[in-house]
Amino acid sequence: MKGTILKITLGVVIVVMAYFLYASIMRPVRFTEEVSRRNEAIANRIKDIRTAENLYKQFNNSYTSSFDTLINFLQTGEIPVVKIVPDPNDTTFTRTINDTVGYINIADSLYGSRPNFNIQNLAVIPHSDGRRFEVETGKIDKGGVMVSVIEILVPYEYYLYDLDKQDVLNLTERMKGLNRFPGIKMGSLTEASTDGNWE
Repeated sequence: MKGTILKITLGVVIVVMAYFLYASIMRPVRFTEEVSRRNEAIANRIKDIRTAENLYKQFNNSYTSSFDTLINFLQTGEIPVVKIVPDPNDTTFTRTINDTVGYINIADSLYGSRPNFNIQNLAVIPHSDGRRFEVETGKIDKGGVMVSVIEILVPYEYYLYDLDKQDVLNLTERMKGLNRFPGIKMGSLTEASTDGNWE
């Protein structure tokens, strides 16, 4: 009788210990998976912003740090639709004639094929409880030419605030130890680059 109770007790203890061991192994795995999922969502949103900012720069010779300005540009701006045909007077077939056949709205051109895309959400950081991206712009001297620059920084605490605080702190310290920005970053205010640290 005592032997049976002891076996049952040991079985329960083994099951409980196995569960805690499994949970302790899976906790960092789940954290890493969640961070990767959120990083991907933010990187995709920043890619949309980068595309819009690059188009804005083509029209205005500089980036904008105002989402109101950027969204207004996307909603009201138009891109010419150009038809390119070979020049009939050119026997070498190297010259072309460009003919503007119409215009298309910039927002429709960029996001028209994406169902449920809300242009107003362009400024909102995913998984941040409504926090907005902070965009900084400026100009730098690059070989005697003033070049427009842009930077977007999204620290971990903006979008991992609801995860385990110690795990977020450990991740932040690890990134700082590697001299990397602890979060998602695009562009630079000191270099003419719009690369993201996820690329």
